[in-house]
Amino acid sequence: MSPNRRDVLKWAAGAGGLAAATTLGLPSTATAASWSARSWMGQLSNSLPVTALTIPGTHQTCANSGWPAAKCQDWDLGTQLGNGIRFLDIRLNGLQGSANEMGLYHAAFFMNKRFADVLNDCDYFLRNNPKEVIIMRVKNENSGGQALDAEEFRRRFNWHLDDPSMHFRPRFFTGDSWPTLGQARGKIVLLTDFDHTWTVLKWDTHCNIQDDYNVSDDEKRKAIVRCFDAAWSDRTTSKMFINFTSTAKGPVPEPSIGAQKIFPSVYAYLEPRKTQRARFGIVPMDFPNYRPDIMKLLIDKNFV
Repeated sequence: MSPNRRDVLKWAAGAGGLAAATTLGLPSTATAASWSARSWMGQLSNSLPVTALTIPGTHQTCANSGWPAAKCQDWDLGTQLGNGIRFLDIRLNGLQGSANEMGLYHAAFFMNKRFADVLNDCDYFLRNNPKEVIIMRVKNENSGGQALDAEEFRRRFNWHLDDPSMHFRPRFFTGDSWPTLGQARGKIVLLTDFDHTWTVLKWDTHCNIQDDYNVSDDEKRKAIVRCFDAAWSDRTTSKMFINFTSTAKGPVPEPSIGAQKIFPSVYAYLEPRKTQRARFGIVPMDFPNYRPDIMKLLIDKNFV
């Protein structure tokens, strides 16, 4: 997304309807009132596919510094994980001055964080919360003076996983189909969004994605509702539903303004359905700290 083209969603409260409820059979061992944000996945059944969950995530996970038009988060990565975020949107270019490392970027804007720092943060969290699962989209941002071609991006990615001082490769789940929670506990489920021929989960192949960011406010609203409805009614678990609430259409440059306007309507959609058993997949957000009640509604859905 171009960071100078952020707009807000004018998502009318309650717009759009859910499809008729279907029973997905979501086994749990806790109630909506008893989970902990730091360890909520650990209270769910090992046999549950991760695609059957409702998972709060962040859009441009590490965009928490710099120019307001490029900033999408207030929480740093460790704080996000501690508050229940389990999907990370990691976008990388080459790190200036390094022959091997990559850095976190929003387009050409460096977010003052290295990919190695992201991996260290995830490793620390999972060592202390070994029953949790992190789903990580890794995208070649391919922007600005630090853009990497496909071959160099693959080389640098492997360098991070194979460097003997880091020992990160065993931390990743790299299967070519979505795992159960039991298979993925303590792991980073790798979801690749860069060119390669590896047998792993791929962004465009293994996901049902709503990311219509360059459309009118009304069309974006309808797209979000359609994705929620589709995730609600689809009983299969071969693909992960991913429903971005972020948009980049119009003259308003700050993602924070968009978040303030969209969240009341997201709440109005979710709250009346809080007692209905369902899965909504991954919901990546800008500034989830603005509305912890929405974070709670999303995680609660796994314990209904």
